[in-house]
Amino acid sequence: MPEEKVGIVTHYFGKVDVAIVKATDGELAIGDTIHIKGHTTDHTQKVESMQAEHEQIDRLKKGQEAGLKVGVHAHEHDEVFRVTD
Repeated sequence: MPEEKVGIVTHYFGKVDVAIVKATDGELAIGDTIHIKGHTTDHTQKVESMQAEHEQIDRLKKGQEAGLKVGVHAHEHDEVFRVTD
C-alpha cells in the first residue's frame, strides 16, 4: 500500500487508547486510513475522531497536534503514515 508520512506519536494514554500525534510532514482528516509503525507497533486503522484542545476537529494540519483514538498501544516516536490509494 502506498503511504505518505504524516507525523509521529508524542504521547499515548493507555486508559483511553488515545495517541497524541504531531503532524510534522503532512495532513490528516477524518475518514483517512492511517498506518502506525514503530519497533513493536504495526497497526492500520481508519481515523474516526480527532481532538485538539478538547475540541473535535475534522482535519489535522502540518505543525498541529491532536489526540486520535487508536486500537493499539502506540509508543512515543512511532511514525504515523496516511495510506494513499
